[in-house]
Amino acid sequence: MIVPSYEKARFNMVEQQVRPWEVLDAQVLNLIGSMPRDHFVPDNYKGLAYADIEIPLGDGQKMMFPRVEGRLLQALDIQPGDNILEVGTGSGYLTACLAKMGNRVISQEINPTFTEQARQRLAELQIENAELRTTDSLSDDIESGRFDAIAITGSLPEMPETFKQRLNIGGRLFVVTGQSPVMTAFLVTRTGENEWQSEPLFETDITPLTNAPVIRKFEF
Repeated sequence: MIVPSYEKARFNMVEQQVRPWEVLDAQVLNLIGSMPRDHFVPDNYKGLAYADIEIPLGDGQKMMFPRVEGRLLQALDIQPGDNILEVGTGSGYLTACLAKMGNRVISQEINPTFTEQARQRLAELQIENAELRTTDSLSDDIESGRFDAIAITGSLPEMPETFKQRLNIGGRLFVVTGQSPVMTAFLVTRTGENEWQSEPLFETDITPLTNAPVIRKFEF
């Protein structure tokens, strides 16, 4: 059996999709250029692992566009000692990237099938500093304590105050808020015990988190 090589496709993804979207951080580009994204996609989508699409995962969820993944990683500016919370494990691809950059990742996922699939994929790559948990971060108690970085991988209608409170001072939160088709990605930085700075990064449109609240539109 001939195993396909994805090195060229991965290189093209970085040069044609990720870098042109203002992802210039060398560490992020090197990581994305070496991480086997094909390892994390469903079998019937492996040929599209590096394409400019949102790959369906099932249960109404999708992987982010590669360019959005790159902007997320760049914005969070993960440092080797950082402890990270990921909300929405999905395929486990971003979990792997965050784990490679930081000290420890706690990743929460509502779908138990996604959790088990991601756990197996991470183990096969010998990534051991990511702890996966099956839980609903929006209705259950999220992980106690504070984090240096929080990545929310699905959209929410409004800025989530609960997650802002889970940041260390100096900690960073990546979140996409709004309603389709107009959403905005934000980087929120905690600058003091009761102070945060919010920076809009780019406009996008990504799949909402499962069980994300729905804001009813006013009807005249």
